[in-house]
Amino acid sequence: MRTDLIRNSALTVATIAATAGGIAGPAIAAQATPAEKAATQVSTDRKGHGERELKVDYEAQPNFYYCGPAAARNALSVQGKTIDVDAMAKRMGTTENGTNSINDITPVLNKETGRNVYHSVEISTPKADDKQTDTLRADIVRTVDDGRALVANIAGTATDTDGGVHSFEGGHYIAVTGYRDGGKIVTIADSANPDTATYDISVDNLADWIATRGYSTS
Repeated sequence: MRTDLIRNSALTVATIAATAGGIAGPAIAAQATPAEKAATQVSTDRKGHGERELKVDYEAQPNFYYCGPAAARNALSVQGKTIDVDAMAKRMGTTENGTNSINDITPVLNKETGRNVYHSVEISTPKADDKQTDTLRADIVRTVDDGRALVANIAGTATDTDGGVHSFEGGHYIAVTGYRDGGKIVTIADSANPDTATYDISVDNLADWIATRGYSTS
């Protein structure tokens, strides 16, 4: 078990404050109830196979260090939940240094869903290997198909499918709200800047973005 040191970073159009790395905390994931599955009808299955995007009630983070609470809030919004981001930040122990790790986010997601459906997964290596990437891809497809979004703790720079560059050298949290091509491409809801609120990225790039940190999945 490990927690990366928190590193500070100023908020700009491309970068946002630091947060610490995620640590795995496995738990048994429950299946969605029929009512929860019915609620996912607000999502779009655009081509019938291998593609789904959940509807996000997007909200940008109000300050440079609320990326963790904001990512969790956006993730929970796909289930129709409206949650005060300040209250969520308090539960996560968020300070001006950020939110310490993905393990501070997973319990809050479970509390708000009312069930122990989320667990933390760590990608502890400096770069994701094929097995870690395949696991992330499967986790995204399963979680989104169950009508839920993931939250990921990322760090560094990644390029989206349109060539846009997203740089968070100190660390950041994002929500993963959809996928296409069977999970090879995934959709991000990013609270850092409403001008780039959503974008698509390859799962390979996302896995490397998460490397040394972790993500919360059902």
